[in-house]
Amino acid sequence: MKTTTLLAIALGVGALAACNNSATEQTADNIEANAENTADTIEANAENASDTLQANAENAADEVREAGENQADAVRNSADADGNSSN
Repeated sequence: MKTTTLLAIALGVGALAACNNSATEQTADNIEANAENTADTIEANAENASDTLQANAENAADEVREAGENQADAVRNSADADGNSSN
C-alpha cells in the first residue's frame, strides 16, 4: 500500500510540475509574442515616418525650385521691361 501511495503522490507531483512548466512556458511565449508585435509596430512606424519625411522633402524641394524659377522669370521680365535686355 505504501508503494502505491508513494507512486500516486509522485505522479500527482509530476503532473503539477508539468502544469507549472506549461503555464510558465505559456507566459514566456506570450512575452516573446508581445515583444515581437511591438518590434513589428516600431518598424512599421519607422517605415511610415521615413516615407512621410521623403515625401515632405520632395515637396519642399519642388517648392524651392518653383520659387527659384519664378524669381528668375521676374528678373528676366524686369530686364526686358526697362530695355536693358541683351537679347
